[in-house]
Amino acid sequence: MALLEIQGLTAFYGDFQALFGVDMTLNEGETIAVIGANGAGKSTLLRSISGLIRNAPGHIRYDGREIGALPAPDVVQLGIAMVPEGRRLFPSLSVEENLLIGKYGRSGNGIWTLDAVYDLFPVLKERRHSPGTALSGGQQQMVAIGRALMSNPRVLLCDEVSLGLAPVVVRDIYAAFPRIRAAGASIVIIEQDIGQALKVADRVYCMMEGRVTLTGAPAALSREDIHAAYFGAHTQ
Repeated sequence: MALLEIQGLTAFYGDFQALFGVDMTLNEGETIAVIGANGAGKSTLLRSISGLIRNAPGHIRYDGREIGALPAPDVVQLGIAMVPEGRRLFPSLSVEENLLIGKYGRSGNGIWTLDAVYDLFPVLKERRHSPGTALSGGQQQMVAIGRALMSNPRVLLCDEVSLGLAPVVVRDIYAAFPRIRAAGASIVIIEQDIGQALKVADRVYCMMEGRVTLTGAPAALSREDIHAAYFGAHTQ
């Protein structure tokens, strides 16, 4: 049984339909990447999984439980945490205070403590008393990831963590994912950077206009297949 299973998922913003019958699975210990252009429905997918968009209960199952209709705080409590697009740090709080907020709403202990996050991202320990917004974009992204890890999630949802960052910074951030995975988290990464997504994922889903247009292991997907699924002229 998949840890996270999505079947026939639809999502709406008012009268606008953003997702059309999306099917997707995430297995225990797996990293999947969801790629696609702006407006493909990638962020809406994560917002649905995390409870920010409410759905019919049975469209999303986590560890065998229907969670599609649960509110976001309940989803976090179950063990699903999101690193949102744009980082969304609290500007009035220090780095350490931003990290500690990640513990709220999740009971129990786990591997991810302040010391563990500082070991993963040493620069954050140096800047722990600085306002979160005084950091560089890459450092803010590290805080956002660390904040999500503080809830000790079984599933980590990452929405466009490379967006707007220099390639050397993106490399440093992505270098943390194998350690996060080794610590027990299964990961969903939303990416526009196809090359980066293919490097870290066990499986890739491509989305276009709210639908999954291609899925498979990176080694099994040709550049032509991915290009067609990303930009059109390919359906599955």
